[in-house]
Amino acid sequence: MAHKKRLVIVGGGFGGVKTALELAGEKNLKITLISDKDHFVYYPALYATATGGSRLQSIAQLSNIFKDFPSITVVRDEMVGLDAQRRHISLKSGKHLEYDNVVLALGVVTSYFGLEGLQEFSYGIKSFAEVQRFKQHLHQELIDENKPDKNYIVVGAGPTGVELSAAMASYLNRIKEKHGIRSRRQVHVSLIEAAPRVLPRMSEKASELVKKRLQSLGVHVRLNQKVQSQDDDSIIISGHDIPSKTVVWTSGVSNHPFYKEHADLFQFAPNGRVIVDEHMEAAPGIYVIGDNASTKFTGLAQTALHDAIFVAGVIRDRLSHKPAASYKAVTPPVVVPAGKNWAIFEWHGMRLTGIPASMIRRAADAIGYRDVLPIGQALGAWRAEYIDEETCTVCSTKA
Repeated sequence: MAHKKRLVIVGGGFGGVKTALELAGEKNLKITLISDKDHFVYYPALYATATGGSRLQSIAQLSNIFKDFPSITVVRDEMVGLDAQRRHISLKSGKHLEYDNVVLALGVVTSYFGLEGLQEFSYGIKSFAEVQRFKQHLHQELIDENKPDKNYIVVGAGPTGVELSAAMASYLNRIKEKHGIRSRRQVHVSLIEAAPRVLPRMSEKASELVKKRLQSLGVHVRLNQKVQSQDDDSIIISGHDIPSKTVVWTSGVSNHPFYKEHADLFQFAPNGRVIVDEHMEAAPGIYVIGDNASTKFTGLAQTALHDAIFVAGVIRDRLSHKPAASYKAVTPPVVVPAGKNWAIFEWHGMRLTGIPASMIRRAADAIGYRDVLPIGQALGAWRAEYIDEETCTVCSTKA
C-alpha cells in the first residue's frame, strides 16, 4: 500500500472546513483538521442569532459536518508551534503532529486599536460565546433597570455593523414588550463610523442607499466619528461623552497573532496578512488561505471558500504529479441585509435593493450552507431563519 500523505488543516472556519471536504475523497491523503472550537460558525448569520434568531442558522458541530468522512480526523486543540524544517506542528495540549502539507486557515481576531476600555466593556458578535453574552446583557438590563438603555451603540459600519444595527431596534422593542416594560424611553440605536460613509468597501451609491435605509428604521447614523474610550456606563466619541452600557464593537480585526509570533516563517503585507505565492504557499508545503492571506478580496467568506477550492486543487494536482494552476482572485458578489425583507446587492456594476436583493441573500445563504454542511443540515440551517430562540426565562414563558 502506498504511503498516505499527511495533510493537516488548522482552522474550523469556511476555509479549513471547505478544504477538508474538497479533499475527503483522496485515497492517498490522511487528513487531520485542528480547531480550537468543536463547532463551525456561519458568520453571515451571527447578527441574526444575536437578535433573537435560532443558533441553528449560525452554529454547526464539526463532528456532524464530518460524520460521513472517515478519512478526516477532527482534533480539538490549538496550534502553538510550527517547525517548517522538521514538518511538525506543536499543539497546546503538548501533542505533536507531523505533516507533509499544512493548510493554515486560522481566521482573524478582534482589534481594539489600543482604545481604552473597549476590550473590557464592549460587546462583540464574532463568536457564539460573544453572541450569548451580548443577548444575556440585553435581557438582564431590562430585568434590572425595567427600562431600555439610554443608548445602544454599534461601532463600525461594515456589513456586520449595518446588519446588526438594522435588526436591533425591532428586536429590542419586541423583547421590551415581552418583559412588560412600560417605560416611555424609546429605543435609541446609533451606528458609529470613522469613515465618511457606511459600507466603505461598496460603491458610494450603495453607501447612500443603505444609510437612508438605516435612517428609515430609526438608526442614528453618525459618520466621521471616532471612538476614543469607554468605561462601564459611557463611551467617548469625538469628544462627546455618551451614556451607554451597551456598546457593540464590530469595527476592527487583525491577522491571527500566530503569524507574528512565528514571523521567521512568513512575510507580511502592509495590512498584516501573509504574502503567498501563485499556489498560495507561504513556504514549501505551508499554504495560507482565507482571511490570513494577502489576496485582493481577503476578509470575505466567499474568498475563503474560493481559496479552499483552489488549494485543494493544487494539493490534488501535486498528488497526481500534475502541474498546479496559478491563483486568480475572483470578484465576489456582495449582498448585505438591512432589516426584514431588505438588502443591497452589488456585483460587476449591477445593483439591486429591497426584496429582490433580499431574495438573492437567501439564495446565497442556501449555497453557503451547502458549501460546508451535509444537505439535510444545510436545509435545516437555511430554514432556521424563521425560528425564534430565547434563553431568557421571562421571554421563553411569553413566547
